[in-house]
Amino acid sequence: MRKTVYYRYNQSTGHYDRVYPSRKGRIFAMARHIAIWVVLAAALVSVGYTLFAIPGQRQLREQNRQLRAQLGLLDRRADALVAVMSDVIDRDNNFYRVMMQADRITDARRYAGLERQRLYGELDSLADAQLLRRVTDKLDLIGHQVYSQIKSFDQLRDIAMASRDRLDHIPAIQPISDKYLKQMASGYGYRSDPVYRTLKFHEGLDYSADIGTPVYATGDGTVELAGWNKGYGNSIDISHGYNYLTRYAHLSEILVRQGQKVRRGDMIGKVGNTGKSTGPHLHYEVRLHGQPQNPVNYYFYDLTPEQYDDLIRLSENAGHVMD
Repeated sequence: MRKTVYYRYNQSTGHYDRVYPSRKGRIFAMARHIAIWVVLAAALVSVGYTLFAIPGQRQLREQNRQLRAQLGLLDRRADALVAVMSDVIDRDNNFYRVMMQADRITDARRYAGLERQRLYGELDSLADAQLLRRVTDKLDLIGHQVYSQIKSFDQLRDIAMASRDRLDHIPAIQPISDKYLKQMASGYGYRSDPVYRTLKFHEGLDYSADIGTPVYATGDGTVELAGWNKGYGNSIDISHGYNYLTRYAHLSEILVRQGQKVRRGDMIGKVGNTGKSTGPHLHYEVRLHGQPQNPVNYYFYDLTPEQYDDLIRLSENAGHVMD
């Protein structure tokens, strides 16, 4: 860059003398040149950033959006898997373990070691840390559920292999034919008494059926009672061993006698309307250690999982007690 030279006319000599800038002037000039170059450099950087960096950032933003969408989908799938495993656990505790007369697995045992570990501390610094932690925790939960459920089924398998005789004696079928199954008058639990109009605990299931409908023993056992039993009317109690007893009440006919051995599926009586009853029906109870159990948990030989779900729905929505 060509340097500009300044001259000033000297009247005393009649010549032009060269003018040299002061120190302050030189500093100012240098600062001005530096400022100009800084502005030019900033402009060039801005243009380059616009031409090259912004498209790259847009691509990264799009990739991040897609990753967040995929993570959200994983979160929803994890929710669905947790719901499925919760249903399996419910069946395990309330169906399979009841069938095998095995103690339930407590939550403390089932989820031992699930407490959130600090193995994922590096996730906390990420932009979507909360979502990542949520998905990670759900996957941990599912992993523990699957593992504990496998161990539970292994235990139940071992119990089943060692308890074939018990399986023959445990109540495991419907006491009346499947075609009458949906004619459920009342389920297990608190219901309105048909005579006294008070809330009472109904200790079995009532099936509305025509008088004379066959009634079957639901497991191998010995007839403990066959006759009149107060409000139950004509009634049969069968002791199955292993602390199980079943009761069949309000019968029109009794086809067995006290002390008789019966097998699962034997016809033992017929539906009636005897005792404290407001219409023809069978009252059926299952007792374990003398305590009433929900009979819907003892139909595992007759029902598919879908039919089992339907039966639970019917028993919960059934109407008033008929006895």
